[in-house]
Amino acid sequence: MKRIKSFITTMVDIQLLNHLKSFLTAQRQQRFDEVLSNRTKHFTVAIEDVYQLHNTSAVIRSCDVFGIQEVHIIEERNTKRIDREIAMGSQKWVDLKRYNTVNSSVAALKEEGYQIVATTPHGEDCHLQDFDITKKSCFFFGRETQGLSDEVLNAADHYLKIPMVGFTESLNISVSAAIILQDVTSRLRQSKLNWQLTETEKQLKQLDWIRKTIKDFDGIVERYNNAR
Repeated sequence: MKRIKSFITTMVDIQLLNHLKSFLTAQRQQRFDEVLSNRTKHFTVAIEDVYQLHNTSAVIRSCDVFGIQEVHIIEERNTKRIDREIAMGSQKWVDLKRYNTVNSSVAALKEEGYQIVATTPHGEDCHLQDFDITKKSCFFFGRETQGLSDEVLNAADHYLKIPMVGFTESLNISVSAAIILQDVTSRLRQSKLNWQLTETEKQLKQLDWIRKTIKDFDGIVERYNNAR
């Protein structure tokens, strides 16, 4: 199993991919293609030590809905499992990356070319409608009562807030994530930016999704390799 997983993450065997596709229905193949055509890594999301399990799960679900392929979960204080009822299977389709510290997550994201965007009211904040979508960005969402840590705020390249005109000054983290992602991804798809996954990334993700979809995946791959 380890050998097969390593194979999936390092290269794409087009003949094997096409063979595996034959075990999917035409409807499932079409659905994979449609979803992958709208997936992006131009934007990503980081969740810092969120305490309520349903909030983390709901954010993951929103990421799937709006085409965000990767979610970064920081578990410096709170270690979470995914609430499958709320995530409704979206954890199968979205890549989860976990970190033990804020600093390790920020370093990894910056290494990948992301700017750090703190979603919190701040003296130098930007309103959502004015946010520049051209740069690769990771939107950080913080704990329910305390918000983002000083580590994130100090590391942030930008601060972003949702305009509100009522008495309430804050929104639930999952609601905030959904509002922000709907806005920025809608504008992204209307732009001329190169925001989609590469063909190789799409093929690798198809292999991963097929592995999670068809029964006896390992056996099928083994028999295919033996027959070559």
